[in-house]
Amino acid sequence: MAHLISASILNADFSNLKKEIDLINVSRTDWFHLDIMDGVFVPNISFGFPIIEQVKKYAQKPLDVHLMIIEPDKYIEQFKAAGADILTVHYEACPHLHRTIQNIKAHGMKAGVSLNPHTPVSVLEDIIQDLDLVLIMTVNPGFGGQKFISNSYNKISRLKKLIIDKKSTAVIEVDGGVDLSNTRMLVDAGVDVLVVGSFIFKSDNPTTTIDALKNA
Repeated sequence: MAHLISASILNADFSNLKKEIDLINVSRTDWFHLDIMDGVFVPNISFGFPIIEQVKKYAQKPLDVHLMIIEPDKYIEQFKAAGADILTVHYEACPHLHRTIQNIKAHGMKAGVSLNPHTPVSVLEDIIQDLDLVLIMTVNPGFGGQKFISNSYNKISRLKKLIIDKKSTAVIEVDGGVDLSNTRMLVDAGVDVLVVGSFIFKSDNPTTTIDALKNA
């Protein structure tokens, strides 16, 4: 399939959030990406349910919600109610990952697992067939605008091989430092979904930037 773009609203202008949502709605972007941070699992705090609900109110595309929080199981039902279509949890935050994934699916959402840069893809060997998405962090999670970790290409290739070998239907998403300098290499390595934030929202012409990312 052609690669998808998930626009990270963490980098949007929150004083004009409705305008930013409308921009994404009419662009070639495929998903809205929402990073939820608790200041415990990662050293930053972002936003919670009220923002998700407002984005859902105006969004015309799926909400791709990435939980960078401890104990995500406590909030699965609330994220569904707030409007999440895809819910991704961190492997590192889920001691009972299979149960968490099944709970997400039971609430009618697609289920994803994210891996921090230091976590090998081999930890997903026994659950990859249950996943709809795997999110590879290509920066250390917590802040936008970081430099891309170059070893990520090898990690993506290993993940792609695991998906094929296990006959999984999971798509590969990457988040962190994505721009036009690495889009084609990421797609060639096996990436299906590119999370892009500051490169879109801080560009002079976000719509043109999105077109360039889609055409890369």
